[in-house]
Amino acid sequence: MFEFNLNEHKYKNVHFIGIGGISMSGIAHLLLSHGYNVTGSDRKKSILTEELEKQGAKIFYTQKKENINNPDLVVYTDAILPDNEELIASLILPIPVVTRGVFLGALMKNYKNSIAISGSHGKSTTTSIISKILLNSKEDPTVLLGGELDEIEGNFHFGSDDFLVTEACEYKGNIRYYYPSTAIVLNIDEDHLDYYKDLNDIVETFKTYMRNLDKDSKVILNLNEENNKLIIDSIPGEVITYAQENEDADYCAFNIKFNEIGYPNFDLRMRDGAIEHFEMGILGKHNINNAMASIIATYENGIDLDTIKENLKNYHGLHRRMEVLGTVGNATIMTDYGHHPNEIKVTLESLREHTKGKLICIWQPHTYSRTKTLIDDFAKAFDVADEVIVTEIYAAREKFDPTIHSKDAVRKINERGITPARYIKTFEGAKKYIYGDIASNDLVVTTGCGNPNVLAEMIVRDKAEYDELKNK
Repeated sequence: MFEFNLNEHKYKNVHFIGIGGISMSGIAHLLLSHGYNVTGSDRKKSILTEELEKQGAKIFYTQKKENINNPDLVVYTDAILPDNEELIASLILPIPVVTRGVFLGALMKNYKNSIAISGSHGKSTTTSIISKILLNSKEDPTVLLGGELDEIEGNFHFGSDDFLVTEACEYKGNIRYYYPSTAIVLNIDEDHLDYYKDLNDIVETFKTYMRNLDKDSKVILNLNEENNKLIIDSIPGEVITYAQENEDADYCAFNIKFNEIGYPNFDLRMRDGAIEHFEMGILGKHNINNAMASIIATYENGIDLDTIKENLKNYHGLHRRMEVLGTVGNATIMTDYGHHPNEIKVTLESLREHTKGKLICIWQPHTYSRTKTLIDDFAKAFDVADEVIVTEIYAAREKFDPTIHSKDAVRKINERGITPARYIKTFEGAKKYIYGDIASNDLVVTTGCGNPNVLAEMIVRDKAEYDELKNK
């Protein structure tokens, strides 16, 4: 088993293959802050890599074997393929070569309290709520996020060794290598089927993760998620359940209401039977689940309720999570990270309740495998929208697959006869279409975990084109 003591400096020189990823960059920053020599490579320069360079990292923007220059340890991201020159050159050296997941698991053991948030949906939001609460408490946590939080002006914060807060992604079975003292399981859904065989394979991986934990650990899980119940017997430590309007849960949310903006508030029956009231600063009934997990994780780790309540109310979301970027012609332009059918569905349902005009969704499918495998579920995800625009598939880590196309998704959506869909290949084309389509009080949301935020930014940035069109 790979072990890593942050303060020993046994591995002084660490090289990251794929250092520009949001999770990898955070870990690289952590090592830089502890005096390590960090090198890395990525396919292109970004804000994340530029920040690392400012802190002293040496970064190559090609991935060649020559970049491997006597490191003591190599860490590589899951997006790296077996034929990568740097990976091949590293594997022949007498040094540890580990995935980001293995390294993060070893890192967890350096902290007195480590909180890891897993699940198919809601990880980043829950992680950031917990981070905000802890950052504004008497604690000084170390935070590794999969998104950008204004509270820390980015995706990482380095504090004491008392608390580590991090996402625990199940992709490629990474959770098998994690050893947190508090594990949150939000939900278990069918996803990442380019790696997993089926849902049962995913559940078995979560069971393995649970068996990693010791008898003093805490596992916090949503009791209303049926697949979560399948892993309870594999948990050696304390099980703490939560749910909306489910009396069997240890923590139960009820009296759920929404203010005039659409922010939820609710009563929470605590484990001891006491009733506490909480208010939120983000939209969506589904986010009550993320809020409950955050409340429990911090409260069960000693944070007082007043601090939790104040920071939950003042939490206004991560970038790219139901984020409002601006307006065009009195239509609101938003962007979201949702890329799984269930994520898109619950987000659109939340927005539908508070949209006076048309709800227009621009979806950028993410990866050929996910689009192909879940295409029937995607077709049902847009039922509450008034219109759907589908752009080109964002390939990400995958090679071109000629057996699936965005037009296939458009056809499936239209076959349902509920929400009209159209294919527009480019962002520029989608922007121009939106300018000719929107009216006052409409809401346009771009969604996906590729770069649909860029499209939303274009729509807001170039609105002079809209004004010119309307004045003709």
